[in-house]
Amino acid sequence: MNKILIAEDEDAANLLKTELIHADYDCVHVSDGLMAANLLEQERFDLVLLDIMLPKADGYEVLEYCKSLDVPVIFLTAKGKLEERVKGLRLGAEDYITKPFELTELLARIETVLRRCGKIGRILSLSPDIEINTASRIVKKAGKAVALTTKEYELLLLFVQNKNIVLYRERIYEKIWGEEYFGDSRTVDLHIQRMRKKMGLEHRLVAVYKIGYRLEE
Repeated sequence: MNKILIAEDEDAANLLKTELIHADYDCVHVSDGLMAANLLEQERFDLVLLDIMLPKADGYEVLEYCKSLDVPVIFLTAKGKLEERVKGLRLGAEDYITKPFELTELLARIETVLRRCGKIGRILSLSPDIEINTASRIVKKAGKAVALTTKEYELLLLFVQNKNIVLYRERIYEKIWGEEYFGDSRTVDLHIQRMRKKMGLEHRLVAVYKIGYRLEE
């Protein structure tokens, strides 16, 4: 599942996030440029949908963070003049879409950019003997496919995308189960224990006391 950061301070961003989740993307929304830059330093993203007119740090400033981290950008903005589009593309954006836009067009452009930038169907390596094919969702250990449930696969991918970062139990639950966390960690712990055993990660996927889990590089 490709991970997209939406940096947009308008109310419509929440609706856009919902639609992209329905299209099978993992989405995070922030409402200002500083939050976007901070999150880009903390997590891995495959694409950023970026408004130009953001508070605290504008889209052009955030674009520089994205370029340094090799994260492609699609500008979503009301600034539709030709010179603005040319400026955005020359500065390094992969695409430039003016508001209002049709969701079907945006989805097509997202897929095009992800494919062009090699973000679709990537092989993620956790160690020399563990590979994750994000297109086929096949996980191999020492060259042999490992039978993971859907939740176990999504947990493994979440940790691989956030190596060396402590993930709180509530965040894990809300990301994987898509529901609000109410303090019962048994579901999270049980699924992580099963996945960890199947993948032989008992010594690398470590529990952080009273907080959550961390996958060590």
